[in-house]
Amino acid sequence: MKALKDNVRFAKVSRLTTNSSEKPKRLSAVRASNSRNALEETIDLYGVRNWGGEYFDVNPNGEVVLAFEATRGTPVSLKSIVDELRKRGISTPVVLRFPQLLDYQIKKLAGAFKSAIQEFDYQREYTPVYPIKVNQKKEIVQEILDFGERYNLGIEVGSKAELTVAMALSKNPESPIICNGVKDDAYLRLALLSRHMGRRVFVVLESLFELRLLLDLSKKLKVRPMIGLRLKLSARGSGKWEKSSGDLSKFGFTTTDLLKCIEILSGEGLSDCLALLHFHIGSQVTDIKRVKYAVKEAARTYAKLRKMCPSLDYLDVGGGLGLDYDGSKTASESSVNYSVQEYANDIVYSIKEVCENEDVREPIIITENGRMVAGPHAVLLFNVVNELSLSNGQIRVSNIETKPQVIQEMHDLYTRINGKNYREYYHDVVDQRDEMFSLFNLGYLSLEDRGLGQELFWGVCERAIKYAKMAKHMPEEFEDLERRLSRKFICNFSVFQSIPDSWAIDQLFPIVPIHRLDEAPDRTGYLADLTCDSDGKVDNFIDLRDVKESLELHALNGEPYYLGVFFTGAYQDVMGDYHNLFGQVHDAFVVVDGKGNCLITKIIPGHKIEGVLKVFGYERDELLSEFRGRVGEGVSREGLKPEWGSHLMREYEAALGSYTYLTLE
Repeated sequence: MKALKDNVRFAKVSRLTTNSSEKPKRLSAVRASNSRNALEETIDLYGVRNWGGEYFDVNPNGEVVLAFEATRGTPVSLKSIVDELRKRGISTPVVLRFPQLLDYQIKKLAGAFKSAIQEFDYQREYTPVYPIKVNQKKEIVQEILDFGERYNLGIEVGSKAELTVAMALSKNPESPIICNGVKDDAYLRLALLSRHMGRRVFVVLESLFELRLLLDLSKKLKVRPMIGLRLKLSARGSGKWEKSSGDLSKFGFTTTDLLKCIEILSGEGLSDCLALLHFHIGSQVTDIKRVKYAVKEAARTYAKLRKMCPSLDYLDVGGGLGLDYDGSKTASESSVNYSVQEYANDIVYSIKEVCENEDVREPIIITENGRMVAGPHAVLLFNVVNELSLSNGQIRVSNIETKPQVIQEMHDLYTRINGKNYREYYHDVVDQRDEMFSLFNLGYLSLEDRGLGQELFWGVCERAIKYAKMAKHMPEEFEDLERRLSRKFICNFSVFQSIPDSWAIDQLFPIVPIHRLDEAPDRTGYLADLTCDSDGKVDNFIDLRDVKESLELHALNGEPYYLGVFFTGAYQDVMGDYHNLFGQVHDAFVVVDGKGNCLITKIIPGHKIEGVLKVFGYERDELLSEFRGRVGEGVSREGLKPEWGSHLMREYEAALGSYTYLTLE
């Protein structure tokens, strides 16, 4: 763990034990069996072992625990980490980062290609490349580079800014730097001059304009570039990013323009500078067939081009290796129907088969798999603040006989509904509610009676849903009603800052309570964040067979109730915004030693209010000065007592230095 060793204090988080001697000695076998069954049912409900089996599990206490290689045999619960952070004054929301999971994913990826190369007797090497756009946080990039050095792991960049990072942090001269994206003179000059440092910097071109610009600069700087050409394939990916590939893709050369490039390079005497062929069929490719089709098409193009340019030695198949977010192992948008090993096997075998057929040397294979590498390492944790429901549970009415007739009839429906008449009574209460609104609008009902009528209406609806669920087939109208009745759980985070893909592209993430899983959840609802935006919610959740519109949760009991959003390490950190001025959350880097000890190696505090305000041009001292003026006006004009003015100034200054989110006392 080179990247994090030098930092801060190490602290042990008390480990959880499952020693049976700690339980009451007279706990009956039946009760223990029932408890285990309830726990297993809850684990199945959330699908923890389907989507998280390699990384997370649930202990007998009902807490989500780390379960990857480094923790085998002594799992550490996420709840215990949160408790330790609270002792240090770090409250949720917080992102827990597990650098060892980055290492684990790189090892798995490199191991899969090593195995495939051996199995199919492939004669060249494999080099993994990390696309820095997936997560540009320094600690993440540094850890990936440090661990990946043994595999000559390189970096893919798409801008001048990203190139400056890659050139500074990438130390291994054998590690490639792949330069994608639209390029200007400065971008190309920086890439070309780095060749003087002996770096393997591939300038991947996507237009004839870029080619001419590169050739002019290489003459001026007297540098022979390592050129890559990006191919626009006919083959398309699958899933949410399918439209970003194929003939209408935004990126890459058509076959015609590709041949023009070869002609121009040959005319300039630089055909031997063509070193790499690149393609990309989109992120999170869900179907392995699409990968195979694309690789075969690209391999055929590579083989034909190599006969024209023998210097062509690399085939970069881009990214696309997805994560199984929902655990279904299917070609759904939130899953993949293949393993990492199958992905590697199909790429290696397809390239070898084509090259043997064309009688050309096999290329060095490069992949750019950022989502698979970075996604699992981060978990967003936040607490539930409040629960809101249209139905308030048991309704008790005194002196019902004194109420208006419409209220009496609604109360009668509420008390007499059962498993035989629930459908009829539901239809009746809808009619009664419409009559109640008409009477209220005409002035014949009091505000109190209207409020009671609404409570009775939702009470009938809730009971009708309960009976409908007991039926052999739940009528569709009650499925819709259940969605309308879903509870709203107010949660201490911002969708737009921490999981923007959930809002922007309906990305599904595994969301699970990180504790109390030994209790059966007794309610369903959706998650609403702290922002004052109707889109600031999560109302789609993973399910093995479908997408759920509500999540099963537990009743709040006065203690903090924590939910975890898993697999947030890819893209979410770099695409969040500051809606309502909610800033970046705390980061806690955590490693485990395999003995049950959890080491919090680094804490990066989240934004304070003054930090977010500075992003938008508000300086702390200027705000304090302006507000001091407002307080002074209040003292002189409004009769504000000076001591209250001083108190108000202290509160204002404290607010500027506080976390942008709600803090637990």
